[in-house]
Amino acid sequence: MKNIAVLGLGAMGSRLAGNLLDAGYRVNVYNRTARHSLALEAKGAIPAASPREACMQADIVIGMVTDDEASRQLWTHAESGAIHGLRKGTVAVESSTLSPAWVRELSGAIGQRGAHFLDAPVLGSRPQAEAHQLVYLVGGEATALAEAREVLAANSAAIHHVGPAGAGATLKLAANALFGIQVAALGEILAILGGAGMDIAQTVELLGGFPVTSPALKRIASLMATRSFTPNFPIHLVEKDFRYFVAMASKGRGNQSLSSLAHDIYIQAIQEGYGNDDIAGISQSINRTSHSD
Repeated sequence: MKNIAVLGLGAMGSRLAGNLLDAGYRVNVYNRTARHSLALEAKGAIPAASPREACMQADIVIGMVTDDEASRQLWTHAESGAIHGLRKGTVAVESSTLSPAWVRELSGAIGQRGAHFLDAPVLGSRPQAEAHQLVYLVGGEATALAEAREVLAANSAAIHHVGPAGAGATLKLAANALFGIQVAALGEILAILGGAGMDIAQTVELLGGFPVTSPALKRIASLMATRSFTPNFPIHLVEKDFRYFVAMASKGRGNQSLSSLAHDIYIQAIQEGYGNDDIAGISQSINRTSHSD
């Protein structure tokens, strides 16, 4: 069994580490707030005082944090960064949702240490992590993926190799932007239908059976109808992903007007105090805007 290090024990990282412990791996863990590792320690995880320490005996290192800034601190801090603890041949896996530009920079820095790098964000949130049903979008060398595949499989239903380092981040941002646009559109449509006197509960049930409604959007519609906004994918993270996607798009030739408009809707929701609600909670902001009009 390989030795694994999991860096970042938030909603997703803690579940990844727990699944790996259940699969029988030796797991070292690090989190900036140490108390978040206590439940995993009770299952056998070995706590580390720094990312660097957590990596020293690891064959596979997995990072799962919120954004570029947190990832930069985690991996490249001058004293405690994980990069300084990597052994030659270790596979470093960054599973956070990050900007492609930072991912490519990190890949180069890790390669200079003689380690291998995989850009491996996931599709899915807490329920999928708990059910070992995440989908990995992996950028990097095929040989590194072959080395890490068994470990990634402990948390996933599918693993897709989508290109070189940065490709995983690019596709993940695209997927989240597509979903975020759909959710904002759904919130607007339900607000319009409610204003037109339609029975929203019945409407949501019918929409869920239409070919145009994906299973994920059907679930969001149900959450909007019941006003259930406990976060799985909180709005403040949706906004961050749109920010990275729009910045990436602005460097190319594509028209990102629709993505930028959706981004503005999520920014407004945060300004109105909904940032910690689930993505379905965007309906609150949309309804508020509709009523003010």
